[in-house]
Amino acid sequence: MGDARMPSSVPSTRFSQHQAAAPSAAMGEVFRVLNQVILGKEPVLRQVLAALVAGGHVLLEDVPGTGKTTLAVALARLLGLSWRRVQFTPDVLPSDLTGFTLYRREADDFTYQPGALSCNVLLADELNRTSPKTQSALLEAMEERQVTVDGVTRALPDPFFVIATQNPLGAEGTQPLPHAQADRFMVSLSLGYPDRADEMALARDDRAEGRAAGVEPLLTASEVRAAQCAAEAVFIHPSLLGYAVDLVRATRGDLFTLGASPRASIDLVRMARATAWLAGRDYVVPTDVAENFTAVARHRVTPASAARAEGLDVVDALERVLASVLVPTPKSDARP
Repeated sequence: MGDARMPSSVPSTRFSQHQAAAPSAAMGEVFRVLNQVILGKEPVLRQVLAALVAGGHVLLEDVPGTGKTTLAVALARLLGLSWRRVQFTPDVLPSDLTGFTLYRREADDFTYQPGALSCNVLLADELNRTSPKTQSALLEAMEERQVTVDGVTRALPDPFFVIATQNPLGAEGTQPLPHAQADRFMVSLSLGYPDRADEMALARDDRAEGRAAGVEPLLTASEVRAAQCAAEAVFIHPSLLGYAVDLVRATRGDLFTLGASPRASIDLVRMARATAWLAGRDYVVPTDVAENFTAVARHRVTPASAARAEGLDVVDALERVLASVLVPTPKSDARP
């Protein structure tokens, strides 16, 4: 993949002797183009691609104007999949997403009219500006890749990927996502403000959104599915599986009033496998787990008053958890 290859640190003590085939050149090109559209955010872009490869969904939370929607549009176009964008407002209805049945007088029957979820990629823009009832319409789709309307269940296209944006809580017109809804997102990411050099580049050339709209598809549905299957086959040593579970379980301690669910353990392992595959390995190393922990857990936990009294925000509290859990070092490189 040349310069587009995504680096990963590999410790001297390896967790496998086997090397996977490198990710497709097209996946590397997706990463390269995203870097041209969103400047200086390579770690976040790697995690977005890892979530896609892991078969999960992405929540982008940040202040307006940092490129959340631009990233979502660029990725949707690069994937070469069917996609729809929904601008969430208080008047968006659940049926706008799931579809509805329409009575046809001439045929004396009911016909199903698909909603916005009938696509491969859904761009849910400003998801936290709509009602909890409408937000909840996404639950079945995100978890089971299907919708049920009037008692009839219909499968969604495969693959199905939601990339949602939301403004920080407290911004005018926002409301928190229901916990069950937030838990369906594999990762929560923040682009943050660019550094001065990147902001200078953006000020010189403000066509980022135009570039996002103009990118050409680089992948197909079959290639995305193949990447997901390859990531699922990545080997994870039992000690690293335990490391991922211990990190998630540690969020259920004194620092948090609400800890991460078992689904977070599953998602952390899937993200670690996808990160390893994108780095060209068929085995997981400790950094694959550690570097994804905060993104997997931050939207699922609530800091306790004791943590807030120490001046810790949710990321600080999770970093403390990360530092407190012992990193495994297997005695043997051989697979069990």
